[in-house]
Amino acid sequence: MYNLHTHTLLSDGALIPSEVAVRYLDKGYRVIAITDHADYCNIKLLTEAVVRFSSRWPKTSGITILPGIELTHVPPEQFKPLAKYARTHGIKVIVAHGETTMEPVIEGTNRAALMSDIDILAHPGLISDEDVALAKKRNIFLELTSRKGHSNTNSHVAKKASEYGAKLILSNDSHEPEDIITPDELASVGINAGLDKENIDTIYKNIEVFLKMRRG
Repeated sequence: MYNLHTHTLLSDGALIPSEVAVRYLDKGYRVIAITDHADYCNIKLLTEAVVRFSSRWPKTSGITILPGIELTHVPPEQFKPLAKYARTHGIKVIVAHGETTMEPVIEGTNRAALMSDIDILAHPGLISDEDVALAKKRNIFLELTSRKGHSNTNSHVAKKASEYGAKLILSNDSHEPEDIITPDELASVGINAGLDKENIDTIYKNIEVFLKMRRG
């Protein structure tokens, strides 16, 4: 089981990366990505920190840590250069903070993020048909999240992804210890958004392919 959207005290999470990893392992996960919030002020610091941490995490621990980052509330024109910096400095999972209805995200963020080298568009809100089609074309995952508030538009995202054949991903977007739910509880996020077991299995298969590529 996986979760590719987590936060630590390197940004606005409550726990150090080691405790995040141990708590996810205890819940039954085998792969996580640490994806703290970044913009131009801290991307160098975060990238160096998470790559260093991930590279030193014991391979015998039972859980794999992938170095990631979440580009958050950045001006649309900054997605491409920031994603390029992250990718060239060892980041394996790039998340973009999408146009959630819960926050004043700049209009056009979804499109700009999808045109850059990201892997996951997080909580994309009431994403447009055109942007869902773009996610499909660029092989970018659209997130269904367990995060309170951000999850309000999960059903919309799931419906549009089904219509256009875009890939979905389930994630916790964890910040606090209580956000770290079990894999079965995470799967229920998809079910509650209108997916069935076959859809959930397809999500897992797509993630396995992605993880083999990123871990390789």
